[in-house]
Amino acid sequence: MELLKSAVLKKGKVLSGDVLKVDGFLNHRIDVELLAEMGKFVHEKFSDCKVDKILTVEASGIAFACLTAQFFCCPVLFAKKSKSTNISDDVYTAPVVSYTHGTTNNILVSKEYLSKGENVLVMDDFLARGEAANGLLSLIEQAGANVVGVVAAIEKGYQGGGDALRARGVKVLSLAVIDSMENGNIVFRPDED
Repeated sequence: MELLKSAVLKKGKVLSGDVLKVDGFLNHRIDVELLAEMGKFVHEKFSDCKVDKILTVEASGIAFACLTAQFFCCPVLFAKKSKSTNISDDVYTAPVVSYTHGTTNNILVSKEYLSKGENVLVMDDFLARGEAANGLLSLIEQAGANVVGVVAAIEKGYQGGGDALRARGVKVLSLAVIDSMENGNIVFRPDED
């Protein structure tokens, strides 16, 4: 998606440790117009699919998921990274390693919000090694729900997570795929349309 690629090139910064900083428009301060256009794009790509729910993980994927859900007219469910007192013990859980934080979280969703037979679209801001996506897919599998696909705003194609998901037969849509970020230069993979 050219609009997103342009924003990454203009406002994104490559940091040490292979980190792409896009918090000025995607996952800290939110460019609502951009995310709405991204959501519309996702809806067009999945227009032939029934989507009952969008599932993401807190916190960076929530804005993208919400602005996409308006086009599917469905709710958004986000997996929490820790259990609070207002969540029952009746939850689905899966371990997820965070590359940027260097931690492992046991993400969870309440069983009352993820049901057998639902058609669930997984969304997140980044897809790198596929840790978050695999954790979310595990929650869907535990619930007996159906995976519609996995959507990432930005995929680091050179880290293999997207390719591994595709090899498993998962429909993956990444709005911008980065092939390399060597020496601070962002190189995008050509779109497959």
